[in-house]
Amino acid sequence: MNRQFWRSKKVFVTGHTGFKGSWLCLWLRRLGSQVQGYSLPPPTNPSLYELGRVADSVESTTGDIRERGKLAEAVARFAPDIVLHLAAQSVVLDAYADPVDTFSTNVVGTASVLDSVRRLTGRCAVVNVTTDKVYENRGWEWGYREIDRLGGRDPYSSSKACAELVANAYRDSFFDASSPAGERIGIASARAGNVIGGGDWTPHQLIPDSIGAFARGEPVVLRNPTATRPWQHVLDCLDGYLTLAEALYGNPRSVSEGWNFGPADADMQPVARVVELLAAPWSVQPAWTPDTAVYPHEAMELRLNSQKAHRRLGWSGRLPLEMAVSWTTDWFRRFHAGEDARRLCESQIDDYLHLCPLDR
Repeated sequence: MNRQFWRSKKVFVTGHTGFKGSWLCLWLRRLGSQVQGYSLPPPTNPSLYELGRVADSVESTTGDIRERGKLAEAVARFAPDIVLHLAAQSVVLDAYADPVDTFSTNVVGTASVLDSVRRLTGRCAVVNVTTDKVYENRGWEWGYREIDRLGGRDPYSSSKACAELVANAYRDSFFDASSPAGERIGIASARAGNVIGGGDWTPHQLIPDSIGAFARGEPVVLRNPTATRPWQHVLDCLDGYLTLAEALYGNPRSVSEGWNFGPADADMQPVARVVELLAAPWSVQPAWTPDTAVYPHEAMELRLNSQKAHRRLGWSGRLPLEMAVSWTTDWFRRFHAGEDARRLCESQIDDYLHLCPLDR
């Protein structure tokens, strides 16, 4: 990421009131960007957006991305250089409970965002944030590559694969590489791993469930302790999005495609291993107990291959799993001790930037 690139850039962020969106806005403001957010109210209580006073640093429009007129007006008024589309229904179990809303938000909402961009007359790079779960999961013990088939047997995974098809259709129909529009508008999809970090209170997720249990001195109850996932810290994930946006803005024709941003092979570990690392500072033993309830299907093995991003974008994660977990537990322990959420985020952003080579 080239830090100078982001100074004074106009960045439109959908889903800015969520966990990743809040971290992203704080980071962009730290880099000197002008940020416009568009989102529903914060999806959790407590929320990092409110505790981190994100609204103090960004312009914000409250709205549903499916409200085409309102969204298009906000995008046209701001005239962004960069659009980072994070807004989504992102909880797997919630998607089982309400699949129609999930498909509507993730598919129709993505089309609304891209249609708003289609009406812009200036240069713009769009990063469509999806998920590692967009691939047709075959239970492989090696990482999925960008050339592997999209799929998804559950509503959430399928909806995000569909969102990628929408992005591809808009790119090929309106911003084809051979057309004049393809010189100024780039659309790429970003597939990250299972993100962890301080300030995550998303329901049915490993980190908030674990931290809550440990703070009470109790083991966490796990649905799938042996499930393997590509774990990464939120700042590694966002660094991938920002690196891709830079490249897309500079040369839309060369990078308007799908990209994986996952951890090193050694950091793709079972759920139980991550929980044991999380529990260490709280001295909770045992760290977890198995959940005996029956839940809808979730894949047991999921890995990402990020060699393309490393080779062509120069991106790689900076925080190995143990460090990512340490930063996460440190954030929560300090927050529970009374420290300010925004200062904790900004401190970790600064520490992360010190780990990164300048202008890579």
